[in-house]
Amino acid sequence: MTVLPDDGLSLAAEFPDATHEQWQRLVEGVLRKSGKDVSGDAAEDALSTKLEDGLTTRPLYTAPETADETGFPGFAPFVRGGSPAGGAAGGWDVRQRYLGSDAARVNEAVLTDLENGVTSLWLSLGGPGGLPVDALPRVLDGVYLDLAPVSLDAGAEYAEAARALLRLYAERGVTPEAARASLGADPLGHEARTGEVLDPAGAVGLAREAAAHWPGVRALAVDALPYHEAGGSAAEELGLSLATGVAYLRALTEADGETGAAGALDVQAALGQLEFRYAATADQFLTIAKFRAARRLWARIAEACGAPEAGAQRQHAVTSPVMMTRRDPWVNMLRTTVACMAAGVGGADSVTVLPFDHEVGLPDAFARRIARNTSTILLEESHLARVIDPAGGSYYVEQLTDELAHAAWEFFQTIEKAGGLAAALRSGLVAERLAATWAERSKKLAKRREPITGVSEFPLLSEKPLDREPAPAGPTGGLPRVRRDEAYEALRARSDAHLAATGNRPRIFLAALGPAAAHTARATFAANLFQAGGVEAVHDPVSVDAATAAEAYAASGADGMAVLCSSDALYEEQAEAVAEALRAAGATTVFLAGKPGTSAGAVDEYVFAGCDAVAVLSSVLDRMGVAL
Repeated sequence: MTVLPDDGLSLAAEFPDATHEQWQRLVEGVLRKSGKDVSGDAAEDALSTKLEDGLTTRPLYTAPETADETGFPGFAPFVRGGSPAGGAAGGWDVRQRYLGSDAARVNEAVLTDLENGVTSLWLSLGGPGGLPVDALPRVLDGVYLDLAPVSLDAGAEYAEAARALLRLYAERGVTPEAARASLGADPLGHEARTGEVLDPAGAVGLAREAAAHWPGVRALAVDALPYHEAGGSAAEELGLSLATGVAYLRALTEADGETGAAGALDVQAALGQLEFRYAATADQFLTIAKFRAARRLWARIAEACGAPEAGAQRQHAVTSPVMMTRRDPWVNMLRTTVACMAAGVGGADSVTVLPFDHEVGLPDAFARRIARNTSTILLEESHLARVIDPAGGSYYVEQLTDELAHAAWEFFQTIEKAGGLAAALRSGLVAERLAATWAERSKKLAKRREPITGVSEFPLLSEKPLDREPAPAGPTGGLPRVRRDEAYEALRARSDAHLAATGNRPRIFLAALGPAAAHTARATFAANLFQAGGVEAVHDPVSVDAATAAEAYAASGADGMAVLCSSDALYEEQAEAVAEALRAAGATTVFLAGKPGTSAGAVDEYVFAGCDAVAVLSSVLDRMGVAL
């Protein structure tokens, strides 16, 4: 047995460190084999991925490229967490959301969830189809209000809802010191959603009362979800949340004419009245960086206001409604798991996992169970909260956090130069900026550069839709609400209507040439692409040639269209003859799955990786006579 000397040397000490230049030369060699003759930084750029907000993900990060010192958990600039212990003591707060107008049913759901892992409640009140404010005592019947924090979301009725909750605390003997709540006053967020301008005086009054008498209650919510749901990027979401928070700080710290200086809160007290709400997506690294950057940015605001020690941002994460799909909603369980994990790793204080059937209607008991258990598994079985700032020290995460913070700060300054968030909303600046961002992202979705599993990739046409009671309609009149699946959902809806009217979905025939090894990849690609628009891809028989293509096409029931699928070599040999046979059998359009220009003149159109799938599918349905 050989005993290694205890001299403190690493086992790798005899091996010299590789340099960045050596790594680049290896990359150059690999790229040359793929036909790309690039060198130096260009080789690295070829492996980089462009993100929104002008950010770029590079293939390699090293220590010299990382951001400045990020401090320690619980200390400014709070990048590594808002408290020294992070979530190690009890993990993040598991906050479930409740919709619907039936107080008894919501109360039943609340009690069930609290008995099975949920630790706080997020109640949607007011508005058409929502819970009436006066139903709050019934909704919270049987709830130990000194143990279960309550977060309110009442839109324009925030003042009435807040008074009702504070009154309920008093009636049930909950002391001010024991009460834990977020009253949810967010006039600017309400304006963003509805276009309705609210007087901030009511929110300011609530904050002053909470600061004076309810030490565990935060009066104002800085909700960035309206901007995320309107198509905003991560940096835009952060920048707009900063603008909202600063607007509220100004209102809270300014004395009014009636009370004079005594009516104003000091900066530290004002900072303590805000809770920030952000979306968590299935892009795990961007989500981790977003929550870390948000704390850094808010710490800078607090420092500029003269209270750096009070700059720990209270964060509520909500799994993104934009990423949720109506088709194959089961995949949403995976999306929300990744998003929840990323929010927790990023240091969010509270996490709401939306049920997988959120976009279908009111969630059932099973969906709520899965939603709450997502956090439970990550906390209790994966032990995710036992490490403080688990992403800290990752060169990529640290650099991404820094770059995202700078992009968000730049947009925040743009909003401030426009006169603040209220002015930017009313001038249309915010709407125009978010619309431009969503338009660019929509192009990626249409071209499947940003795939949506179960929708734009690997759709299941035989899937039976979920049957759910309709959820209350959300507020309208302000910024739009977008969904990643909306273009494909419109196509699938056309296919569903055609199925209901005729008994069959629109069909296209896959004319696969040669052996499976030659056509499988492109046949699979074509089938996925056309099924994303609700067009059934008929691949029977497995392979055809000029002699059998016509009979196979006629038997397929295709609606005037076929697509050739094979290798480039077989296209050169057979495409022209097979296309002629298909046309003779009634095909009015013959596609080829492959590079445009292949077998030019033999086929009508091409489908290929990176083509505008939405445009192709819309055109196909139009020509098949599938009604809008």
